[in-house]
Amino acid sequence: MKIALLANLKKNAPEHPGANGDQWDDLDGPETIESILGALRAGGHEATFLEAGLQKGFDLISRLRSYQPDLCFNISEGHFGDSRESHVPSILEMLQIPYTGSGVLTLALALDKPMTKRVLNYHDLPTPEFQVFGSADEEINDDLLEGNELRFPLFVKPSREGTGMGVSRNSIVTSVAELRDRTAQLLTAYRQPVLCERFIEGRELTVGLIGNLKSTEARRLSDRTAPTVLPDELHFFPPMEIDTDKHGESEAGIYTNRVKVELAHDFHWTCPAHIDDGLRERLWKLTAAVFRVTGSHDVARVDFRYDEKTDTPWILEINPLPGLNPEYSDLCIEATAQGWAYEELINRIVEVAVKRYGL
Repeated sequence: MKIALLANLKKNAPEHPGANGDQWDDLDGPETIESILGALRAGGHEATFLEAGLQKGFDLISRLRSYQPDLCFNISEGHFGDSRESHVPSILEMLQIPYTGSGVLTLALALDKPMTKRVLNYHDLPTPEFQVFGSADEEINDDLLEGNELRFPLFVKPSREGTGMGVSRNSIVTSVAELRDRTAQLLTAYRQPVLCERFIEGRELTVGLIGNLKSTEARRLSDRTAPTVLPDELHFFPPMEIDTDKHGESEAGIYTNRVKVELAHDFHWTCPAHIDDGLRERLWKLTAAVFRVTGSHDVARVDFRYDEKTDTPWILEINPLPGLNPEYSDLCIEATAQGWAYEELINRIVEVAVKRYGL
């Protein structure tokens, strides 16, 4: 097949005076682009990279019309806007070009963490109680209360960012004053609503999957919190545990932006995670349910915090555009732990998309 790899390179990001230092942390580096292109070509495809932007020098629409791909391998994150990850899929749908991964609605939904949590709540899927703050002095609602007391510690982060942007040791707050102060900082820095949720003390786990649900199975999953039997159509990777204690007090035991970016080459993890068969299957079933209710396609990763005291895996979020750096991206580590070569992972994503479109 003739495949266009669509992504946003950090070096091509537009200048944005006054932006945070981490603004482009979720964009890709050249090593990821070259790795994916190499994997696609190893799979027998013709492949080229197109910068997924419309800024001067990168007119994606013109380049797509010139290249005329059979399929686009989409990992574009976008640059601006509340639903920036859905911009390129919107263009592809207007041009009637098939692409890998989730569609416009899912990508817009998943980037907005509070909206995703509302969907999870509707389906009775376990996600920590939360409130969204549009101002630092907003009244605290009952969702953050347990009896007459606040559910401290609480966790505060931007609503619409990836790669742990805005997440540091200061994200954990233990008083109303800290909550107000951290919320004010994030509102000023990121210019978007702030999500505050109950902080789950426990183990950081993540689960990746590849595949698509048949319509009959999807309907069955929509009416329950999680499937009673794992769907055959989905391939689950072994759960991975992030070692949140390796960097000590500097990261306060959380998966911070610094760990994901600055310390990416000193990343500590265990895969497969040391968990029993029962917990692993529960994580897979919850991952399938989240994949279904968010309308995801082809590939995704779901992040959890596991509270050992209550034996509860709490869903934090779904990433329908998981990182694909072969060295340190979570999904790639999980695939390797299962014995998959990087080329197999990339080409399997293509295969399930091709089957979904009936190409």
